[in-house]
Amino acid sequence: MKTSFSTMNLIRYTVAFVFIVSGLMKLLNADLANHFLNIGLPYPELLLKIVILLEIGCGALILASKYVKNAVIPLIAIIIAAILLTKLPLLTSGILLFAFNARLDIVMLVLLIALYKRYP
Repeated sequence: MKTSFSTMNLIRYTVAFVFIVSGLMKLLNADLANHFLNIGLPYPELLLKIVILLEIGCGALILASKYVKNAVIPLIAIIIAAILLTKLPLLTSGILLFAFNARLDIVMLVLLIALYKRYP
């Protein structure tokens, strides 16, 4: 089944919106940035800046329909890391709590994979 052009555009716009807003919130919201800094990653300040740059930059590329296949790769890595670092530990509290808190991450991962497969 072939996906229509307008459906792929809607997916592209949605993915771009989520990542651009996410990057901007990390940049402008100290509480969100502090949450990221307290995850326990090495070089948290540098990683935060890299994640902000990738989310905004790759989101903008996806929005502009430029280098979409290349732009989704780092975003897939970010989503997988987010699931592993912040959502997977919730499994100890139950599968339903994990599923609820990971729902956006899982949907975004699926949409990113769809974009990767669709664009040359």
